[in-house]
Amino acid sequence: MTSSTAGKPRAPKRAAGSTQRTSGSRTGLGFRERVSNAWNDILSRPLTDYIMILFTVILLSSLGVVMVYSSSMTWSLAEGGRVWSTALRQGMMIFAGFVALWLVLKFKPQTIRNLAPALLIISILLLLAVQIPGIGTGREEVGSQSWIVLGPLRFQPSEIAKVTIVIWGAHYLAGRKPVQHVFFNHYTRFAAVGGVMAALIFLEGDAGMAMSFALVVMFMLLFAGVALGWLVLAAVVVLVALVGMALGGGFRSNRFSVYFDALFGNFQDTRGTAFQSYQGFLSLADGSATGVGLGQSRAKWFYLPEAKNDFIFAIIGEELGLLGGALVIGLFATLLYFGLRTAKRSRDPFLSLMAATLTASVVSQAFINIGYVIGLLPVTGIQLPMISAGGTSAIITLAAMGLLANCARHEPEAVSAMASYGRPVVDRILMLPEPSSRITTRNSSRKPSGKSADGPREQAAGGAGRRGSDTRERFGEPVTARRSARAGSNPPSGAAGSVSKRKGSGRAPGTPAGAPGAEPRRAADPRRGTSGRGSGGPASGGRASGTRDPRRGDTGRYRG
Repeated sequence: MTSSTAGKPRAPKRAAGSTQRTSGSRTGLGFRERVSNAWNDILSRPLTDYIMILFTVILLSSLGVVMVYSSSMTWSLAEGGRVWSTALRQGMMIFAGFVALWLVLKFKPQTIRNLAPALLIISILLLLAVQIPGIGTGREEVGSQSWIVLGPLRFQPSEIAKVTIVIWGAHYLAGRKPVQHVFFNHYTRFAAVGGVMAALIFLEGDAGMAMSFALVVMFMLLFAGVALGWLVLAAVVVLVALVGMALGGGFRSNRFSVYFDALFGNFQDTRGTAFQSYQGFLSLADGSATGVGLGQSRAKWFYLPEAKNDFIFAIIGEELGLLGGALVIGLFATLLYFGLRTAKRSRDPFLSLMAATLTASVVSQAFINIGYVIGLLPVTGIQLPMISAGGTSAIITLAAMGLLANCARHEPEAVSAMASYGRPVVDRILMLPEPSSRITTRNSSRKPSGKSADGPREQAAGGAGRRGSDTRERFGEPVTARRSARAGSNPPSGAAGSVSKRKGSGRAPGTPAGAPGAEPRRAADPRRGTSGRGSGGPASGGRASGTRDPRRGDTGRYRG
């Protein structure tokens, strides 16, 4: 009887503890390892930050339009409009915001940096103009005089100032030398400018926006490298100001009272000062885990004030439940991760500072809004970015996200990838130019002495002169660059200028005698009657000089 395995080679024994894996398969990997490998593969791609930032912003804005429509239909009817009036207006503002995002993406980083001083001056003038009666308005409506109305145009200068201080701060603090004096340095000068602008916003009566603006200034100083002791001192000053507002009376003092009552679960006046916070808690409680369904909120039927603005997260929690609220928080956390990753990967200090501070300012505003809706913070009146109903605030926020996406487009790996393989599909659809590899400078008035014919692709591939060397040092070599343009490589054999395999030649082919770089002629050898051919040293490939070889005759050649 013959065994079925007879004649077959026996498989070699595996070492103890080894795992059997077939070539090209991942049968030995668990679920966790597969997910980790897939995530690392996504993060290693050059344009991941850019695509993820755009994708997250689009998702947040789209969710905002849907939730504004759901939360505002009853109030739109009560105001004499149609159920979709507020949602239609929000959609138009979001569309205008995406146009602003697209325009900002087309700007070069150096152009944005050049505009920083002018933007700062305009923002300060607008903050001063809103204090003038007849120009600034809004105190009777929302408790603060923070709006400017010019015909059909209605906007908040404080929203513009928040983005402006980020652009100017990154321009002013990027690339600065170490501090030479404890008090009189670039950090204190920037803090002084930010403090003046925050004071102007506070004089409008908008304490919440003033605190948010001060937080942006602190973020900029933190990312710029200021000592943590100064930030702790600033935090103490802000805390003292908050205690003063809590003890000063008025509606701000009532907000702190409601906050502490909610924190300990003891509402004193659910029909008066605590009405809005109490109704927000009831909305979140009704939502449970999965929500009551999109459009089925009961709180929006005139129970919850500002359902489409400040407390829209309560409507999200009621209609979409805990899962919907976690989705919103997860999207902002995603924006935080990829925004800070963009700042870390950037090699331009200006872009790095701007990306980090823009990310921190928008995400911190979102978490402040969510925090006071769920009772972790006092009510401040700050809207939920890209989701709450708003006019110019939605446009300015999306323009700020355009700045962040612009920073992601100019990461070194992204620039090199586009120089090698071309622009991605989204850039071709949006008709965006190829990003430049040049690092921005503070001296915006100085122009280059001569314009180079090299475009962004040539600059990324090496360019000419010092600019090409700096580009190669920052971005590496594109795979499509010609070999003669790569640093440290020799031209191909036989190409013009190649002398590595030519014997007895002192210059490249076609180089006239006496031209720069040509080797001088040798003196004629009187014993040969010809120019001293082959009289070079051993290192040049010629024969060594010496006496004539009597064994070979008088042929003019010399012994090697």
